[in-house]
Amino acid sequence: MTIVILDGFTANPGDLSWAEIEALGVCVRFDRTAADEVVARAAEAEILLTNKTPLTAETIAALPQLKLISVLATGVNVVDLEAAQARGIVVCNVPAYSTSGVAQAMFSLLLELTNRTGHHDRTVHAGRWSAGPDFCYWDGTLEELAGLSLGLVGYGQIGAAVGRIGRAFGMRLLVNRRRGNEVLAGDGNEAEAVEVVDLERLLRESDVVTLHCPLTPQTHELINAATLALMKSTAYLINTSRGGLVNEADLAAALHAGRIAGAGLDVLSVEPPPPDHPLLSAPRCVITPHIAWATRSSRRRLLAITAANIAAFRAGSPQNLVPAPRRGASQ
Repeated sequence: MTIVILDGFTANPGDLSWAEIEALGVCVRFDRTAADEVVARAAEAEILLTNKTPLTAETIAALPQLKLISVLATGVNVVDLEAAQARGIVVCNVPAYSTSGVAQAMFSLLLELTNRTGHHDRTVHAGRWSAGPDFCYWDGTLEELAGLSLGLVGYGQIGAAVGRIGRAFGMRLLVNRRRGNEVLAGDGNEAEAVEVVDLERLLRESDVVTLHCPLTPQTHELINAATLALMKSTAYLINTSRGGLVNEADLAAALHAGRIAGAGLDVLSVEPPPPDHPLLSAPRCVITPHIAWATRSSRRRLLAITAANIAAFRAGSPQNLVPAPRRGASQ
């Protein structure tokens, strides 16, 4: 089978091996593929791998050999699932490969806001400590996490992993999720340690609000001027999920006005952001370039599961299938 990888660079810029996937067929790999290059590059593909390169209905219709789309990610919004289903093309993804890394990244953002480690390191290297009159100094107020309330919007695998780390720090956990208490049934001590609340109460009571929910029409710009106004002025917002969950202009305004204490973001609504993006100049805003998923261990799992997806498809027992949406439903 002919395997075409449209945008392999972010998953593997060269520090990992493609050997497991390359052993499964004739493999053609591109670091990046522009939208107008997809059809020409994938014309002979029976198996097509994409991370963020969109596969529209028109593109899918122009690829007669295509049998499998394997997404190098968990989210599949880049694929027109209805068009794939109409053609009988199987679509699979890679679930839960980056849970530990994203949970770790969430706390790296929070700790930068509360301890300002990077900031203080830069001032030390700039000579401030050497020139100072005292044995120590600090900028702003340094915060302890112990005793603070951690509000988790979404409590799937990543949210639960963040919650476990939060408990280790001595934080109180508040959770808001679509299915309420029922999903915590049978979780034993974990369920007992989590208080399930509505979104308004979570926003009002949390010292840290962290987003771990999918981007849907219902959650689009869930964080906006109205919901930010519910938060404590001393609270932090963390987003390692999807940029579209936040109205970024409203968040920038809230930071400029001191309405909340700070924000830590690994995702933005447009990636890469334009130079005039409002959050790039907002105070107390830590931004990383969508790297929470990208630990070497996570990317190694991503490639291994993708290879297993292809092997399972070739064996006639496809795995990690993405169901086509109900007609009229959003992807």
